[in-house]
Amino acid sequence: MTDDPVTADPGSGDSVITVLIVDDHPLVRAGLRGLLAATADLAVVAEAGDGESAITLALLHSPDVVLMDLSMPGIDGVETTRRLLRATPGLPVVILTSFQGEARVVEALRTGAIGYLLKDSDPDEVLAAVRAAAGGEVPIDSRVARALLPRDGGGRPVLSARESQVLKLITDGLSNKQIATQLGIAERTVKVHAGNLFRQLGVSDRTSAAMWARDNLRY
Repeated sequence: MTDDPVTADPGSGDSVITVLIVDDHPLVRAGLRGLLAATADLAVVAEAGDGESAITLALLHSPDVVLMDLSMPGIDGVETTRRLLRATPGLPVVILTSFQGEARVVEALRTGAIGYLLKDSDPDEVLAAVRAAAGGEVPIDSRVARALLPRDGGGRPVLSARESQVLKLITDGLSNKQIATQLGIAERTVKVHAGNLFRQLGVSDRTSAAMWARDNLRY
């Protein structure tokens, strides 16, 4: 287990997003630590080299976001994410790995991971993903998202009726709370539908989803 001092003071302001790094390679952890330390709004609270340590440190430090590798000794990143979310429901876990095979991606996302990035991503993309995950958005590498999308004969993602309704209301500028009221469903249910939408469209936020809808659908 590694539990290094934070790279910034999480108590220095409410805007600081705390991060737990989980990867069995010290060099990768060092690189991520340095990347996050160079920002004013992100702070590494701890690092873990295996799944068991990750769960212990998450419970100890209550990070805002977890960056999770898939391939680790002992329990892998998928099982670690599963156990972690049982212990801390709602904790945003972003997979950061070299694997982009469809089966592995699906398995990771089904455990409840909120995002999926590849390790050759641009550093700015990693920083943006951490911020997005902390804000409840769904950062998915576009190379991964495209491989997962069910598409119709015209090459567009296939959305459920409810997902189409939510997308329409997002495009109209409604908040999750307003959408919940209009559709008569819980706000958390809207968040689930929105997250599914973002993954299917290969976008990470509401603005991009709305732009996609305006370019591809007729409302």
